[in-house]
Amino acid sequence: MPEDTYDAIVDKYVEMNATHPFMEGNGRSTRIWLDLIFKKRMKMCVDWSQIDKRDYLDAMIASRLDNTKIRELLKPALTNKIDDREIFMKGIDYSYYYEQEE
Repeated sequence: MPEDTYDAIVDKYVEMNATHPFMEGNGRSTRIWLDLIFKKRMKMCVDWSQIDKRDYLDAMIASRLDNTKIRELLKPALTNKIDDREIFMKGIDYSYYYEQEE
């Protein structure tokens, strides 16, 4: 799948999630993978601390039929701070948080 535009990258992310729909472990792995693609192709990454857990999970569930919500959720959270250690560490922390049961 192409990864030359924001929409194409999100499409690829949604497809990977559909192919490997296991929240524990695969969710974290695909979020890291998504950030790596954004860094490589767009010189951006996601500031996951800007994305509410329930909004993210709802958007990922909806993405099976329509990925509009996940596109709208991720885009404003993009940052060009790709080498910022705090952004990276918050991304890992939030990735675990998204997978915790409430």
